[in-house]
Amino acid sequence: MRQKTSSFYGSKKIIHIDMDAFFAAVEQRDQPALKGKPVIVGGNPQSRSVVSTCSYEARKFGIHSAMPTAQAKRLCPQGIFLYPNFEKYRAVSKTIMSILNTYTPLVEQVSLDEAYLDVTENRFNIEDPVTLAKLIKQHIFAVTHLTASAGVAPNMFLAKIASDMKKPNGITVVPLEKVPDFLRDLPVRKIPGVGPRTEEILSKMNIKTCGELKDVPFKSLCEKFGKWGMELHRKAHGEEDREVNPFWERTQLSAEETFAKDITDISWLKRKLAQLAENVFHDLQQEGRTGKTIVLKVKYHDFEQITRSKTLSLPPRDWYVLHETACDLLKKKTLAGKKPIRLLGLGVSGLKSPKEAALTSQKELF
Repeated sequence: MRQKTSSFYGSKKIIHIDMDAFFAAVEQRDQPALKGKPVIVGGNPQSRSVVSTCSYEARKFGIHSAMPTAQAKRLCPQGIFLYPNFEKYRAVSKTIMSILNTYTPLVEQVSLDEAYLDVTENRFNIEDPVTLAKLIKQHIFAVTHLTASAGVAPNMFLAKIASDMKKPNGITVVPLEKVPDFLRDLPVRKIPGVGPRTEEILSKMNIKTCGELKDVPFKSLCEKFGKWGMELHRKAHGEEDREVNPFWERTQLSAEETFAKDITDISWLKRKLAQLAENVFHDLQQEGRTGKTIVLKVKYHDFEQITRSKTLSLPPRDWYVLHETACDLLKKKTLAGKKPIRLLGLGVSGLKSPKEAALTSQKELF
């Protein structure tokens, strides 16, 4: 029986757990009057805030994370806007991760609401990963009254894609022999790491699905994308060597956006940096991390790409400091206003772990 189950999933059995509309779901759980209503977590729509997450009721109006809350208000005037409570979300996340660790020590947490589990060997000696995924979902709901979606696959990137297929509260299974069928009609944008620019280039090559990408010669992809072409080739074939790492930690948190048209308007670029700054700062709070090095990424209309950075004496206390620093870098260290820009990115690097961040904060008090 062990041999049959192993061959069905390959040498690895990976589960990706993704909490459903996590922040909004926590608020709806704690405030029953919000159940069934369009809840948008992200701040005042009269400000330049961005949406951290929203309930599924709000998503029906086209609202999504990282969208300006002012735009969300226009799409859904009856929406209920709430400021994020990261302290509460971190506490709930800690409970969820504790639950996951009762099934396997190989748990890689990638955000407050998302984690990978390698259940090839597990604490309960259960061979079928689908049975484990169902037990984990039931366990999470019993303790937190929150739902999660799961993807079960032979590797991490397939499990991640699968977990998003049947949201909310679903399970998608991708056995080894079904990987080609699963990928054949899958849009290339679903591949982790494929953003608007890569999608645009592939579209010009008449490649819109992973099945079409699979047929492109390896050499052609490498000539077009360099090392990333090698990864695209492997992903199109459903291949990945990455291992679940329970000790993994981010070294940088960032956000970026490719524009529909090239921009020279400095004021417009600064407003975009405000959205990116708030998004990144919220992510820092979400993970309980701090960092002092602010990194600005700029890609010009001719695809020349530069990064500029500045290390502050103290980590930014709010997104305004992050925004101000980014604007200063944009003005003094780039050709913004003179050379059209097609992409802006903003990040914080040199991140400290939650424990290190807490110790730093305590020291600063004395």
